[in-house]
Amino acid sequence: MRAWPGAAALLLAALLAGCGKQEPLRIGFIGELTGRSTDLAEAGRNGLTLAVERLRDQGIPGRPVEILVRNTGDNAATARAAAEELVAARVDAIIGPMTTTMAETIQPVTEKAGVVLVSPTASAVKFHGKDDLLFRMNWTTRDNGRAYARRSLDKGIRRIGVAASADNRSFSESWLNEYRAAFEAGGGKVVAVRFFASANEDHGPVVGELVAAGPDALLFVANAVDSARLAQQARKHRPGLPLIAAEWAGTDQLIELGGRAVEGMALVQNYDREDKSDRFLTFRDTYTRRFGREPVFGSVLTFDAGAVVLQALARRPAGMPLKEALIRLGPFDGLQRPVTFDANGDTERVAHHVVVRDGRFATEP
Repeated sequence: MRAWPGAAALLLAALLAGCGKQEPLRIGFIGELTGRSTDLAEAGRNGLTLAVERLRDQGIPGRPVEILVRNTGDNAATARAAAEELVAARVDAIIGPMTTTMAETIQPVTEKAGVVLVSPTASAVKFHGKDDLLFRMNWTTRDNGRAYARRSLDKGIRRIGVAASADNRSFSESWLNEYRAAFEAGGGKVVAVRFFASANEDHGPVVGELVAAGPDALLFVANAVDSARLAQQARKHRPGLPLIAAEWAGTDQLIELGGRAVEGMALVQNYDREDKSDRFLTFRDTYTRRFGREPVFGSVLTFDAGAVVLQALARRPAGMPLKEALIRLGPFDGLQRPVTFDANGDTERVAHHVVVRDGRFATEP
């Protein structure tokens, strides 16, 4: 069994050792643990759990770390109530949520309370470049949309039909706008767009409308559940039509629910699935043993979110706000690369192209 490598945990152990018996550090986790994005929230919760346990494995004395988990559900009222509970519990920071719409919903609560919110995956451009208490581990929809557009054009796709989630419209509309701008600037054309609501629409007619426009490929800007169902309908309408899914769909549920229908589907992910470093292999092996499946992008980004928060809390001098520590005291150790935030709490990732092949995500050159 590999031991967790890295200097960050040793630094935390050293700095927290002198604290004596104190109140625990409280890290909140908030995500959609019920609803159609449950898979992503569970992946995030699992990733954060391992980030905290990694530090415990190093034997941090004096001040333990606790995770307080709250479920946003899939509606705004429940999400705000969950955020208010974490604020009332006096958490040191909140990790989450995992969707852009939920980040929009709870950010006013955390801003008012002065609590740092670190979202592993929220990516709408509207969050970028703002001086607030929201830190993001993900690229923006502009970065991801453009990466997808370049890949589509490189693959010879010139006409594309798009099915996009209306449930997380803050994300999907922003993502689609960025994709469309880059794709059409390169000579492509978005020939049809259909926004759909997960709960009350039949995926068959949605796909039928898109296929009728004569696209070279279909693009799904949706969660794993909906992308899998859209893919199944696409195989009925035009079996050989190339399929693409936004990064949001890149969890095990896509493959479990989609089966053979998602074979060949292309995605972009912002971590390296083939990383052979000891640090990542230890994380992957530990995660798989503990949770019975391999980590996905939400697991990796949330592990990093937890790791940078705990490192910043350990490094900051007395009286320094966490926001200032996150901006000034980096770079922080991430699983695959150092993490540095700019003055507005934004960071950068690297795009990795993958395709579903033989029932797993496989890296493409």
